Amino acid sequence: MLTAGGPVQLAHTLAPLRRGPGDPCHRIDRDGAHWGVSRMPAGPVTYRLLQTAADTVTAVAWGPGAMEFLDQLGSMLCLDENVDDFVPIHPTIAAAHQRNPGLRMLRTGRVLEALVPAILEQKVTIVSAHAAWRNLVHRFGEPAPGPAPDGMRVPPDAATWARIPSWSYHRANVGPQRWQTIVRAARVADSLERTAALPPAEAARRLRTIPGIGEWTAAETAQRAFGDADALSVGDYHLASVVGWTLLGRDIDDAEMVEFLEPARPHRYRTIRLLEVSGQARKPRFGPRAPITDHSRR
Repeated sequence: MLTAGGPVQLAHTLAPLRRGPGDPCHRIDRDGAHWGVSRMPAGPVTYRLLQTAADTVTAVAWGPGAMEFLDQLGSMLCLDENVDDFVPIHPTIAAAHQRNPGLRMLRTGRVLEALVPAILEQKVTIVSAHAAWRNLVHRFGEPAPGPAPDGMRVPPDAATWARIPSWSYHRANVGPQRWQTIVRAARVADSLERTAALPPAEAARRLRTIPGIGEWTAAETAQRAFGDADALSVGDYHLASVVGWTLLGRDIDDAEMVEFLEPARPHRYRTIRLLEVSGQARKPRFGPRAPITDHSRR
């Protein structure tokens, strides 16, 4: 049992870890418990987290990495973060912060686990990226330890990601640019994992030294692995428009979004998360949805 010094909203906090419906690495059961898997340095772990009070999470874990996971759970849920310097920049954000005082950032410390799905999401529809993630984890992952729900899988380790054949990525609808970036990252995975101990800005800078990893991918990784409350996903296909329409009543581009959110530093990502959980985030539809590119047929 983990008791925080203040409220913890487990569902909102863990939401960024789940990569779409049917994610083999994350499930929510009928009791509202959150099941997840990870590959800790000590080995694979399956964990079950349940909110039992406003400030309390009950945790159980199985597998070689169980004790290591439980020891680091408080850090993963960022129970040590200080938000005294957070100043909402808009009434919608202020109201969301007041209604969601237990929204925390995430600091899993598992860099490759956050990085690979972010690479899969580069410049494709989220539906396509999530399908690729499911395909690859089901095929190349391993069964989750302990009494995990049926179908849960531990994502591949770095060596496995690096040796997945190009045609298997192809069949998962992952184009050459993305799978080659995954392979490059997997080959230096040990160095990447060490970045979790660095200040988030320096860790993200080192991620960007790998060809194929830019500002957006580094930010998406930092939001999950580093607990970076300021990691803004510049370059996201929808984000600037959502921020503009919801908070300003008009469309804006990335440059305007960055300028608008500048006063929110060092909590720009926290501002985005509060906007997402507010229930008011919106973007008018002006045309058909973007088509899904099928790389598997090329």
